[in-house]
Amino acid sequence: MFYFKLPEKNKKITLLFWRAWVGSCCHWRCSSPFCFPFLRALCLLNGFSLKFIEMTLNADGNKNPLRRRREDGEDNDNVGVKRDRTESSRLESCMDQPLGTGGIHEVIKYVPSPLPAKHYDPDTTEPISGGLQTLEELLSWKRSEANPFNVAAVPLAPREPPLASCPLRTLVSHDMMGGYLDDRFVQGTIAEAPYSFYHWQYIDIFNYFAHKLVTIPPAVWTNAAHKHGVVVLGTFITEWTDGAAMCEAFLKDEESYRAVADKLVQISHCYGFDGWLINIENELSAVAVKNTPLFLRYMTDQMHERVSNSLVLWYDSVVENGQLQWQNELNQSNRIFFDACDGFFTNYNWTEQSLEWMTDYSGVQGRQADIYIGVDVFARGKVVGGMFQTNKALEVIRKHNFSTAIFAPGWVYETQDKSEFRMNQDKFWALLSDYLYIHRPVSPLPFISSFCQGFGKAFHYRGQREAERGWFNLTAQEIQPLYYHTELEGQGWLRSRGCPEDAWNGGCSLLLDGLIPASHTAPVCAKIFSLNVPLASKTLVTLIYKPSPGITVSLELKTTDASLCTHINARDVNLTSVSPAALGEGHQLVSQFSQLCGGLNPGGWTVRCSQLELRGCALREVAFSIQRDGEPQDTAFSCRVGEIMLLDVDSLQVPPELVQGMCIYDVVWLRGAGTSPHSTSSCLHLNATLQWDYPTKLVRHFRVYWRRLRGPDPRIPPGQLVLVGRAYSNLFRVTELAVAEPPGLLELVVEPVIRKGFPVPESHWGRRSLSYTEDLT
Repeated sequence: MFYFKLPEKNKKITLLFWRAWVGSCCHWRCSSPFCFPFLRALCLLNGFSLKFIEMTLNADGNKNPLRRRREDGEDNDNVGVKRDRTESSRLESCMDQPLGTGGIHEVIKYVPSPLPAKHYDPDTTEPISGGLQTLEELLSWKRSEANPFNVAAVPLAPREPPLASCPLRTLVSHDMMGGYLDDRFVQGTIAEAPYSFYHWQYIDIFNYFAHKLVTIPPAVWTNAAHKHGVVVLGTFITEWTDGAAMCEAFLKDEESYRAVADKLVQISHCYGFDGWLINIENELSAVAVKNTPLFLRYMTDQMHERVSNSLVLWYDSVVENGQLQWQNELNQSNRIFFDACDGFFTNYNWTEQSLEWMTDYSGVQGRQADIYIGVDVFARGKVVGGMFQTNKALEVIRKHNFSTAIFAPGWVYETQDKSEFRMNQDKFWALLSDYLYIHRPVSPLPFISSFCQGFGKAFHYRGQREAERGWFNLTAQEIQPLYYHTELEGQGWLRSRGCPEDAWNGGCSLLLDGLIPASHTAPVCAKIFSLNVPLASKTLVTLIYKPSPGITVSLELKTTDASLCTHINARDVNLTSVSPAALGEGHQLVSQFSQLCGGLNPGGWTVRCSQLELRGCALREVAFSIQRDGEPQDTAFSCRVGEIMLLDVDSLQVPPELVQGMCIYDVVWLRGAGTSPHSTSSCLHLNATLQWDYPTKLVRHFRVYWRRLRGPDPRIPPGQLVLVGRAYSNLFRVTELAVAEPPGLLELVVEPVIRKGFPVPESHWGRRSLSYTEDLT
């Protein structure tokens, strides 16, 4: 074969020109009503020409971008082979593609996926989360090889009171069946009965725990926690003989322990979580134990310097002489580690006498909030409380003014009937609620919640069911309300709970139900949010709900002077109650909002709009006032709340942003039935990564679609847009998309679903076409 040489600077230009020509002309021929069969041959000729040019341009040993081979030039015979693909090369792959909505071309190659198996499922190329097993893995970790899908999409929200000024904190350590279960799927997964956590208002710190050397929290947990102002910690743990050997290796001198600390700091900064629980559960030599406090101090300082609001906590394990001796308290034997970091997590076999002793111990003075008394919900060993009596442990802990660390609250899922998970979860946290302290997430306008808990029996969008199957994705979880069951005088009651039977958006709605006794003549007040939302001078409030007959439902909002909300005792400020009146359908603001929404199809839901006109105020509480209609009598009621939104009226005039810079890369072609239980035919499957630019703070999520523009039979017209999935960042992996046999042309489309609640015009969506042909070489 002959080839010609081009100057390096001209190669990309030539290849870009030919790719654009192939994509655009195929798009024109196949979308035109004058598409004749002979033009298909021209498409194939273009494909051959493109292949020839790429081969000649790469004949000097450069990587062929369509083969998706490893960058080091080796053939990838194993799916799990590590791949050295840097972030800069990924960005270059986007820049190589035509600008605007132009297309790219792929020559189908059936080769094993070159994507690293530690970040992508080897069968489907679906992005997954995971940890690091060995010290060698940790020390060789590079930001350029990090999993881009496991980077948290949600920054840590401000909260009241700030964690640093909270005297009694609550940490949850999530330890469940080895970790990385349904939650390892970064983009969510099909799941009929998953575990989820949604009582975020009660906790301050979330620790993802597993028995790996380095446990990196899955992004779905970090995203959900951060929305609620909850700090997220990974785990660094060494255990048994192997752990002791690793400790001797990295704690032998300053250079070694700094290298490990630096990598842990880099990992936390890269993936967007907030710190580490350090758990050394093996004996240490004299040298290693001497260097351990130095390791902790160096790591804590580096975390504070690089990650805002970060924490490094030490677990009660080894003592200052290097022996593994759980103390179940802070004392002189382990104080040296506490003094070198942000906090101390005690073992679980403490007694009330040990708590009494610690309150007077000099090492505790001034830092009592930094001591987290461990509570094992499984009640293993000689412990106080546990299981559905965990509240007994918290009663003792709070009596002595200590923080607490609740270990493995997933007990309610692992040991109880999974079909009753929501009921048992709510029961467990209700029993603890008297000893927990609600913090308020701070949210700017627009504030919106459809109460989705991050899982459900079906997925709903604007009141319509889109998918009739169980699913799980904690990133889809929205700001959670207060869940409770309270008794009313005269044998009445009121309950707040998530209900998956119907929803406006996501997997569930908020169900308020109860009994108003005949003797209760005043409205029942159901508090649903405790938060801090600075209000605009004119704020639109929309409520979507379904009340049962015989009751009248209205909103009750409690506000205060916004300047008081920054005060250290902001929880004690005086509140003013406001009940905004509903606006009529003919009101200008309602008409404007309805027009922007493109018309709502409530499907039995009531949509109510109100307007607040307040200056310099912040919203602190949201409640529902439920009033019985008619004569006094025992009245059972229910009110399903689908969504609540508060929006700055002036923002209605701001046009939406455009999706820009959309590109397609890391394409893998597979042929087979796929992993879907309903798939039996040997189909061609497209797997590819989409990336685009859009201000993520403006969106709730993105809807990703595809459609066929051309297939083997040119007489078949282009297809309709079909929903592929939902993205919660500017990155999405299309997996197992069954497409027509080659040659073909398809389009991938990204629609932003913005927080303002109304649809973005299609002209603002992101689009990229992809043409593909069979490899005939």
